[in-house]
Amino acid sequence: MEYLSLWGQLKGIQIIGTGDFTHPGWMKELREKLEPAEEGLFKLKDEYAKAVEPELPAACKGTIRFMLTVEISNIYKRHDRVRKVHNVVFAPHFDAAEKIRSKLGDIGNLCADGRPILGLDTHDLLEIVLESDPLSYLIPAHIWTPWFSMLGSKGGFNSMEDCFGDLTQHVFALETGLSSDPLMNWRLSQLDHCVLVSNGDAHSPQKIGREATIYDAEFSYPAIYDALRNPQTNKGLVGTLEFFPEEGKYHYDGCRHCSQRLHPKETIKLKGKCPGCGKDITVGVMARVEELADHEEGRKSPNWRPYYSLIPLPEIIADTKGMGVNSKAVQSEYQNLLSKAGNEMAILFDLPLDEIQKASNSLIAEGVRRVREGNVNIAAGYDGEYGTI
Repeated sequence: MEYLSLWGQLKGIQIIGTGDFTHPGWMKELREKLEPAEEGLFKLKDEYAKAVEPELPAACKGTIRFMLTVEISNIYKRHDRVRKVHNVVFAPHFDAAEKIRSKLGDIGNLCADGRPILGLDTHDLLEIVLESDPLSYLIPAHIWTPWFSMLGSKGGFNSMEDCFGDLTQHVFALETGLSSDPLMNWRLSQLDHCVLVSNGDAHSPQKIGREATIYDAEFSYPAIYDALRNPQTNKGLVGTLEFFPEEGKYHYDGCRHCSQRLHPKETIKLKGKCPGCGKDITVGVMARVEELADHEEGRKSPNWRPYYSLIPLPEIIADTKGMGVNSKAVQSEYQNLLSKAGNEMAILFDLPLDEIQKASNSLIAEGVRRVREGNVNIAAGYDGEYGTI
């Protein structure tokens, strides 16, 4: 938890999901290291926050709060097809989290992974969540990813109602994922009643903030719930920060084994078969949106919010140096820039370019300028391979 707090501050994120509250070991750590803050939110106890203070530049110090969350991989059979759907579950307090954990523990092994894999219908998961507390809720994760999502081409459904049935009205927010942006999602009227959110993942603390939701209202779980549930009257949800969708792992179609990156039109010409190995092409997000959309590009949904595209700062630095993101030179420059100029989000979106140049160099400042203006060239990601900038 200390390093989630540390990296949240380095990135400029203020509210972070805890990760898997169903895992016994992780739940023990959550109870040990967190204490109540605002209603339904938690903060790191001082003794643990102080442990990582030496690694935190003064310019990045900020407020960090945690929400109790878990991402669950639902793998089950429905209508003679195997469905694979990832969902993020939110609980307003430990009692609700324990109720969910207890019921899921009767269904599958909660100790094997930080994202439990359960043979449980998504509809039934939602039912368990709703029964735990009136403020518990579920958000379908990265809804277009081919293999593991609500609308994915391989393991998903063609509509929300197909997935959630009579409980569809209880799903009021959707996560865009790295390979889609709001503009793509607004093309489907079936999603109009939902707000769109974006999240980074917790595969490692450094990945926090690759995407984020902009929230500008009261810090409390009920207030956040209301902003998601009632976007017409509660304007606390301001917008989202998004990957350029082309950089996501599943934007284009393709076959990674044969290094075949394909525009959806090429897939149609090839009749869905890889020209290298002859196997089925993995259909990406762009093609899947086109298949299900009932509006042309450019349309906005009734609950639309603005969004802003970003490229993570380490990637910008790496591009200027011609080195890998994890190289010592790139990481050293990244930490140096944060110590002088503040957290990553402030640098990417707010800091004047001349101040970025003073704290680093003209190439990095120019890279930030181009990202802000959307002036980037990206070879689109496909079949599990990230796009390249």
